[in-house]
Amino acid sequence: MVYIGIGSNLGNRIKNIEITKYLLGIYGVNIVKSSNYYESLSWPNEKYPKFINVVVKSNTKLTPNKLITLFKFIEKKMGRIKDKKNTPRICDIDIISYNKKIVSDKLVIPHQRMHKRNFVLLPLFEIDKNWSHPKLKKNIKNLIFSLPIKDIRSIKQI
Repeated sequence: MVYIGIGSNLGNRIKNIEITKYLLGIYGVNIVKSSNYYESLSWPNEKYPKFINVVVKSNTKLTPNKLITLFKFIEKKMGRIKDKKNTPRICDIDIISYNKKIVSDKLVIPHQRMHKRNFVLLPLFEIDKNWSHPKLKKNIKNLIFSLPIKDIRSIKQI
């Protein structure tokens, strides 16, 4: 199973996520399950518009590198403009986990900061309560419990 994070903090955020999910399906990423929407503060600049995020569980024959190429194509198609890192965006797509593999080259899987992000861990827990981090060897519950309390309080399911 491949877990993918999708987020948006510009425009109609929910519509942006739904169009992104549709486009993923068209291009060979079969979405098996999707979390609810989670609204969280922008990171690292909380003054930017709030994000809405989901995590989807999928299966695909695409390699991780082909997925990243597809994600960049979809982000551009959705209107994402390449700007400074962590600025507001219409669409952001990341590989969270790929078939429990650990990849450490130009592309790092699982996502290197996913275990510190409430907007990844809570939706991921919702769709797979038994998921565990292949590199850290920690289950999803332990990862959530290791988040700062403010991170747990600052996110809401919508």
